[in-house]
Amino acid sequence: QVQLVESGGGLVQAGGSLRLSCAASGRTYSTDTMGWFRQPPGKEREFVTAIRWSTGFTYYAESVKGRFTISRGSAKNTVYLQMNSLKPEDTAVYYCAGARAGLGYPSARFAHAYDYWGQGTQVTVSS
Repeated sequence: QVQLVESGGGLVQAGGSLRLSCAASGRTYSTDTMGWFRQPPGKEREFVTAIRWSTGFTYYAESVKGRFTISRGSAKNTVYLQMNSLKPEDTAVYYCAGARAGLGYPSARFAHAYDYWGQGTQVTVSS
């Protein structure tokens, strides 16, 4: 099993930045893909970005390309989401997810492809 804990959420003004962290513990060696999803108020969960541990490949939703960056720590237990130029429509609960499989694109976009989930962290962007 793998446990995921997100941190770094909060309230920020439009145009500002936040950095989310996802700390993984347990059998982290069993995961090859880490992703971030978000769920805006009243909407379904949606893909944000993902990274492959083994290759470093990254994937982004069109809505965040050029503004968000996913990265991994030196040890296989932390993944980050740097969010710049935030917009009110980025307001959501952000979830970290881990998959045992090495996911390509578009597979990495689908929540059902992930095996482990964090509890989520709230990001609110004010206008």
